[in-house]
Amino acid sequence: MAGLSFRHIYKKYPGGVTAVSDFCLEIKDKEFLILVGPSGCGKTTTLRMIAGLEEITEGELFIGDRLINDIAPKDRDIAMVFQNYALYPHMTVYDNMAFGLKLRKTPKEEIKRRVEEAARILDITHLLERRPKALSGGQKQRVALGRAIVREPKVFLLDEPLSNLDAKLRAAMRTELTKLHKKIGTTFVYVTHDQVEAMTMATRIVVMKDGLIQQVDTPQNLYDFPTNIFVAGFIGTPQMNFINSTLEKKGDDVYITFGEHSLKMPKEKATNPALADYIGKDVIIGVRPECIHEEQRFIDEAPDAVVETEVDITELMGAEIHLYATVDEQVIVARVSSHSKSRAGDMVKLAFDMDRVHIFDKDTERCVLH
Repeated sequence: MAGLSFRHIYKKYPGGVTAVSDFCLEIKDKEFLILVGPSGCGKTTTLRMIAGLEEITEGELFIGDRLINDIAPKDRDIAMVFQNYALYPHMTVYDNMAFGLKLRKTPKEEIKRRVEEAARILDITHLLERRPKALSGGQKQRVALGRAIVREPKVFLLDEPLSNLDAKLRAAMRTELTKLHKKIGTTFVYVTHDQVEAMTMATRIVVMKDGLIQQVDTPQNLYDFPTNIFVAGFIGTPQMNFINSTLEKKGDDVYITFGEHSLKMPKEKATNPALADYIGKDVIIGVRPECIHEEQRFIDEAPDAVVETEVDITELMGAEIHLYATVDEQVIVARVSSHSKSRAGDMVKLAFDMDRVHIFDKDTERCVLH
């Protein structure tokens, strides 16, 4: 098994297009690392550079202590699972899984042992004699994973492997992949644009934008301590609310003001030295939907952090309601109880949890205070 080391990796295409810039990262042995970001951010290009399917323009890439820049894909000791599974339609499941081992002249008995062991792990033993056309999407996905497992590689590369599955099956396969990672104890590098997949499976997440790493951290730290507005908005559903505001000092207290509204900051935040240069200046505040409450007890507890506004629309999500309202010409969303009686057109009071408000620099979009 092995970790990976990216040292100032660049990928540049003819015509001056840079897909990945100054990518520096250490992936630990046996880690489940997920690259996440919008389409075109460079995450799949990064994965393909690990696989050897894309040439590295600049920088060095190591698997373990071995420099692999100029090593052929077949000699890198990696296995890749593609978005479309790439199964051979004329072969049985057994032959699909065994094909790579046959090319390597692996003894027949060893092939049989590995295929049967992988099939047992993935619960597809009963499918070994079927052909791909007789399989469901989830079964094809397991076969593609099985074909990678039998190789016993140092690193697994997975490129959006769940994107062709329906929502229910995706949720089930997320659990299966997490179990699989723990069971086989190999380094996983996984690419997705779906932040739910990233949050539920990864030991660490790399958030990318325009070929650049924005932040690398655990799922919880990314959620609680985003480094900038992009990360804060990308991680979390519904996304974080951003409100153009001004920081004002009144006596010993600091208030966040926007339009007619003024929200008092907790003493601990107000006295943080990081805010000193922002008093009297425009900032952007970020507050997650679950940190905006309409229950009376929150309003009673923090009467100086309440706004009154009209409800635009409500979305019933089953276990909760997403309540949309406009505050100072800015749309915000609150996640409230499914028992809420608020409906479009109603006037509501919303209490902000000021302990969990983030403050961002308006120019750099970097987070000033969590």
